Order: sequence, then structure tokens, then C-alpha cells
Amino acid sequence: MSSLTYDLTLAGLSVGSAAALTGIGLIVTYRATGVLNFAHGAVAMVCAYALRQCVVGWGWPLWLGAVVTLLFLAPGVGVALERFVFRPLSVLGGDPAQTVVASIGVFVLLVGGAALVWGQGARDDAPELVSADPWGQLAVVLVLATGVGTVIRWTRFGRELRAVVDDRRLAVLAGVDADRVAAAGWAFGSFTAGLTGVLLAPYVRLDPYGLPLLVMEVVAVAVAARMRSLPVAVVVALGIGVGQSQLTRVHLSGWGGQLVQAVGANLFVVALLVAALVLPGVGARDALPRTASARVATPPGAWIVAGVLFLLPLGFAGSDLHTSVQVPALGVVLLSLVVVTGRGGQLSLGQAAYAGLGALFTALLAAGRFPGLPRLPELAALAVAVLLVAPLGLLTGWPAIGRHGLSLALATFAVGVGVSRFVFAQPYATAGLSLDRPSGFDGDRAYYVLELALLTCALLATHALRRGRTGRALAAMRDHEAGASAAGVQVPSLKLLAFVTGAALAALGGGLLGMGLRAFDPSAYDPVRGLLWFAAVVVLGADSPLGALTAAALLVGLDAGARGGVAAALIGVLAVCVGRFPGGPYEALRAGAERLRPQRRARLTPLGVRVRRRLRKVGGPVRTGSTAAARTSVAGPAEAYAGRTHVLESTHRPKRTPSPQPAPPLLTAHALYASYGGFTALDGVDLVVRAGQVTAVVGPNGAGKSTLFHCLAGTVRPVRGRVRFSGRDVTRLPAHARTRLGVARTFQQLAVFPSLSVAENVRVGAEQGRVEEPGAVERALRLFGLDGELRSLPAAGLPTGTLRRVELARAFAGSPRVLLLDEPAAGLDTAEVAALTLVLRALAAEGTALLVVEHDLDLVADLADVVHVLTAGRVVASGPPDRVLDTPSAWESPA
Repeated sequence: MSSLTYDLTLAGLSVGSAAALTGIGLIVTYRATGVLNFAHGAVAMVCAYALRQCVVGWGWPLWLGAVVTLLFLAPGVGVALERFVFRPLSVLGGDPAQTVVASIGVFVLLVGGAALVWGQGARDDAPELVSADPWGQLAVVLVLATGVGTVIRWTRFGRELRAVVDDRRLAVLAGVDADRVAAAGWAFGSFTAGLTGVLLAPYVRLDPYGLPLLVMEVVAVAVAARMRSLPVAVVVALGIGVGQSQLTRVHLSGWGGQLVQAVGANLFVVALLVAALVLPGVGARDALPRTASARVATPPGAWIVAGVLFLLPLGFAGSDLHTSVQVPALGVVLLSLVVVTGRGGQLSLGQAAYAGLGALFTALLAAGRFPGLPRLPELAALAVAVLLVAPLGLLTGWPAIGRHGLSLALATFAVGVGVSRFVFAQPYATAGLSLDRPSGFDGDRAYYVLELALLTCALLATHALRRGRTGRALAAMRDHEAGASAAGVQVPSLKLLAFVTGAALAALGGGLLGMGLRAFDPSAYDPVRGLLWFAAVVVLGADSPLGALTAAALLVGLDAGARGGVAAALIGVLAVCVGRFPGGPYEALRAGAERLRPQRRARLTPLGVRVRRRLRKVGGPVRTGSTAAARTSVAGPAEAYAGRTHVLESTHRPKRTPSPQPAPPLLTAHALYASYGGFTALDGVDLVVRAGQVTAVVGPNGAGKSTLFHCLAGTVRPVRGRVRFSGRDVTRLPAHARTRLGVARTFQQLAVFPSLSVAENVRVGAEQGRVEEPGAVERALRLFGLDGELRSLPAAGLPTGTLRRVELARAFAGSPRVLLLDEPAAGLDTAEVAALTLVLRALAAEGTALLVVEHDLDLVADLADVVHVLTAGRVVASGPPDRVLDTPSAWESPA
């Protein structure tokens, strides 16, 4: 081996060892808590600064500073994070969206705090804890990996750790102290973060932004190991480190050589892109519907105040106005997060990349340096840049189709880091580039007026996407993606629309920001800045345009009027409180004000008392208060909607007439096979669902009922077999396409949209089912007893029985020909079940084909025309309910 190759290999092992430490810490934290710690790099940076402060600033011996930093400070930070930030989130259910926000909030808080304490300038005097010899660092990594692996595999703590990972609630019931396990995982993860920081600090410039981002780039190591395997993480880290060092030997001329050089210097970023975009997404449990609450409408007076405040800078002069011109531009950028995250429910951490591309493309077009296009005036360059960047939103929109939660956050962050490293940081793209303001708007005041006009256009576009049919579909996708798809919402197309629109808005804001500063500054659009923007929008109101404008004013104002890092620290504090105040600071203040407000009870006059007594004698007790009456009635029994089946008579479909011939089949399954990880869930199932009949599927737990249901609904594709609807093969059609053909479904776990009202929930089903009948929504509301004042109430907080009716009404509003009902009686009392039976019978009488998967055999016996018994993935008995349900031998699986 040549001397150069050997030296480069040693250098690669040194870098790879630090990356392996990061991977070990991230994996242990994730396996103990289910949290991918985005703040890992920030903890590393804080520990590196702390060691430098002890040794350089206070003159401590190196060994004492290392002991205090690595054995006390780093684990203490981890324990504090678990106790005060992430344990409240786990108590609330561990919502992945809130967990990611809290983790990013910790990152932003530590970065801002470090900038406040130690300043924003880079330092190159960090003490060297371990010599540059990579063998010592590699030995540390191997010892740690072996020790952790031994503890996890052979000790009681390791068994408890595995139990908590598999099922935290079940582990708690078994006597495992899950909080202790989580605290230990966080302590060890923070220790490895601190060790990574103090090892890297002597060889990179120590600053609050660079080192955290450098550590976050190597998250690819943990993702490649599927957040589980420590040996894989170590091998991948060392391999990438050696490969990155060896690539420095490659020297090519021209643009290709610069690109190879960029790849060689950022091989961990390439690995992050591959791990996040190509490999299967980590965190399968993140693909769950997020809980949502009713949104509180912004008071009109707040918009008036905001308008006045945004007009005030027109009276400023000098540096004050020069700072103010950044606010509308940043407001446009943050509005892109309102569209993507607030309304669409997609975790997007890469919006800063699109803002930077907007500024870069505007500068290149205005300078005549964009390939294939002539030089353009600044305003035209901005417009063309927006059109060019908008399709690039597919970079994050396309992975979003099949990814959720943590997996999507990683994918969007990887895109942001990739654009920053391979575009903004490369001289061939940004060298000698300047950016001027449009002609006629050179002055700060005139340019501010232009910004306000474009901000108004952006607000109108955001308003259009938050209202009407598209707005309801986006809200449905945000609240419950599977439920939205079942209602007919084209979820993949809607995700692409959200990301493309978000990229266009971010590009517009980024171009305005660049022209306001009269320069293209790559550091203004780095990924750390994007994380700060994301956290600010989320904590101040992700679904509120006014929240985005407030965040823009807050970020610009604090950074301009105070020491650097104040804005980041404040946003970080608000973000880490998301576990205690899930609705954000505004909701917390509003709830606190409601509790402090004295409660006044209405009292009747003497005449009112006499009237109430007479009414009680005639018709029973009467409740006062319209909202209270509406919420009381929704929890009532069958009277709420029993006896309303006459509404069905107004339907345009002809009534079914009795016939000795069997009804025609509408939905059929032939030889369906489905398996999960080697377990056969369906083994050659045949099924026929006929028009005007109620077909029931029963069987023990694990028999394959849910898998059969999902195959028919389109949420699971069978390994073999065919599903046909009206003679058409729909096996490969997704759920929303089947809904639009006439196959609707409900869910065992309620699939309603909490942020929408009852009427809006039902309207989503009619709109996405392409029902043109004007009275379809009203007919569904009347049939299921959801009319009156109840229709305008938000679905959040309504009783289970009412929400079951909302879900059924939404499915019915789409005029389905086949209705698939998964445990429709779950959570209902006896009276509500009786009322449900009446409605379902009426639907079948009108010709609708119903398939019911139900555990309540009394309901099945009372409702079904045909019953199929499913056991071990096979249909073992079929026929009328009185014959099948009364024959115990029919439930036995064939030998």
C-alpha cells in the first residue's frame, strides 16, 4: 500500500470513527425512546464549546474538563431532555409530528443559546482530547459498540430496552420502568454526542452552526443501519469515511471535476440522500394518523392590526427600513410552510433550499448566466425563477407519497442539505454573483411597497388553498390520510400539489429576500436556517397565515435588535414546550384565559321558571343553551337518527323489488393470497358481495378479516388473486380510485377529520366522490341525524357514537354502490346499534351492497343475509346466519 493511500485511509478512519460514534448514539436513543434525535449535533456542539471553555477559558486541566463535560454535562443534558421535553410527549401518545418538532426545537434552542453565550464567530483553538492517530479513536468506537451490544443482548436492562421498543405500554404493564429505560438511553446518546463533538472540534472550525450540521449529515449512518444494527452502523461509517478520503485523490478538469470534488468532500451527504430517499423509510409506526384538534378562527381584528403594523415601516428611514424589507420576503417563505405543513400535514424541513434556489435562479437570470436563457429584467427574472423552482418541489413531494412522519422529515432534510452542499456551496454556481433590485424599486420604501403587493398575492394564493374543495381535501389528508383516501381524495396528487405550491412560494420569498439584501448569500438559506423557520411556523400556528407573518417579524426583529441567537433561543423554548402545550402558545394562553374567566350561570326570571315547570309536565326536562343542547343530543340513543330512513326514498336510485333470482354480484374476490413477513394472512379466499344484500365476515382474531377488508378497499395489494368491481379488475387500483368508482368504506378506528365541522366532513365525501346531486350532503346529514346545530360543530371532541354517524354519512354522501364497514358497532351502545341496524337495512333495501366485518354476532345475525366464516386465512363456512352462526362445527378449520 502506497504511503498516500495509507495516510488517506488513516484520515478516513478518523472521520469514520466520529461518524460511527454518532450512529451508535442515535441508534441507542431511538431504540430506547423511538425518537430520532435531530438535536444530536447541537448537543455535540455544546459539549465541544463547554470543554473549550473549561480548558482554554478557565485554564482547567484537560482531564478535569473532559470528565466534567463527558461524564456529567453530556448525560445530564440527555436526562433533562427526556424528563422535561420528551416524557410529556410520550404521555400524550408519542405523536411523531410533535416529537420531530420538539427535537428540532431542542436543536434550535441549543444553537441559539450557544450563539448567545459564545458568540457566532468560528473558533479554531478547541483542545485535542485524543491524538490525531485514528487507531485510538477507532478503539474507542469498537469498545463502545461492543459494550452496548453486550448490554442490549445479555443483560436485564437490555431485555427491558427491547421490551420498551417493541411495545412501551405492554412493557409498563409487565413491570418495566419505561421512564428509567428512556432516561438511560438519552443519557448514553448524549454522551456519545458529546464525545463526537470533542473529537471533531480540533479538526473543524467550532461555531454554533457548522458543527451541528456536520454531525446531522452523518445521520445517514444510523438510517442505513435501519436504526437497529450497531455493527452495520460502524461498518458503514468507516467505509464512507475511508471512501471520502480516497476520493480526494481524483482530479478531473472542467465542470465534471468540480462535481467529483464536491462529492468527495460530501460523501456523507450523498449517503444521507440515498438512505433517506432510496432505502425504505424508517419508523413504520410513524405512518399513523395524527391527532388533530379544531382550529380556532383568527379574529378579523387581528388581521387589521397586522395590516397596520406591516404598513408602519413605510414611515421609517435609514437602517430601520433596510431591516424591515426582510420581513415581507421572509413572510412569503414561511407561507410555503403553512401550505405544506400547516394545511397539508407534511413535515417539510427543506423549504430553505427552495428559497435559496429562488434567489440563485433570480440572480443568474438577471445576470444572463442561466444556461439557455437570455438576460432578463429583475422582475421577469423573479417570475421565471419561481416557474423554474416550482417543479423542483417534486424532489420532496415525490418521496412524500409513500413516506410519513420521521421518514418524510429525513427525506426533506436530506434534499435541503444536498442542495446546500452541491449547489449553494459550489463556486461554479455562485462565484461573482450579485443581485440587484427591479428598476423603479431601487429605494427601500418603493421596494417595500412591491414586497407588500407580492405578499398580498401570496396570502390570496394561500387562502385559496385553505378554503373550498381543495382546502377541505388538504385538511382531510392532514387529519387522517387513510380516511381521506377512503373518502376519494387523491392523496398522491394532493401531496404533489402542496409541495409544488410550497416550492413556488418559497422561491418567490427567497428571490425577494435576495433582492432586498442586494446579494445572494448562501448562508441565508442553509439547512440550519430552514430548521429554525420550520420550528417558528409550527409553534406560532402552522395552519395560520397570520402565524407565519408573526414568525417573520419576530425572527427579523429579534436578530436585528438584539444579540445574535435570541430569536433561535426563543423559538427553541416555544418548540420544546410542544409536549406540554400541543396547541401552541396561542392555544395555551386562550385556555388559561378561559379558566381564569369567572363563570356566570344564567338564571331564569320568575316567568321563565313557571314556563319550564309547565314544559316539564308536558314533555320532560328541557335543556337551555343551543350548543349544550346540540352536544347533548349527539350522544343520545336511537332517537337521534332512527326513523329517518324515509329520507332514502328521495334518492335517484330505483328501489329493489323482490326476485327469486340472486342479485347480481358487484364486488368479487377470487383466490386472494396475502402475507406479512412470512405469515400467510389470506390463503386463496373467494368472496362475492351482491347488490342489495348485507354480507358479513366473522372469525377469530388473526383470521385475516382485516387483511381481506384492506384488499377489497385498496389499501393492501394481494400477492396473488383478483378483485373485481362490476366486472372490472380493480386489483391494482388505489383506495381513492375505488371510492370514485363506487366502493366506499369506514374504519374500525374512527377516520374522521377533527379540524373540519360535521357538515364539512360529509361534504368531503360528496365532493371527492364526484356526486353532482346538490342535495346529497343535506340528505346524508338528515338521514344520520346530523342536521340542525350539530352540523356546524367541529368533529373534534364529539362522542364516539356521533363520530360513527359522521363517518357513515361521509361514506353515504358519495352515493356508493358498495359500502365496506369495518367494525361499525365499535364504541356504540345498545340503542345506537339498533338505530345503526335500521339505517343499514334501509341502505340495502335501496340496492346498496354492504360488506360488514364485525365481532358482534348478535348484530350479524340480525342484519346479514350471508355470513362467511374466516379462519386462518381461509373461508371455512358460508351461508345464511341462522345456519352458519348456530353450527359450531362450521367454525372449525378444515384439516
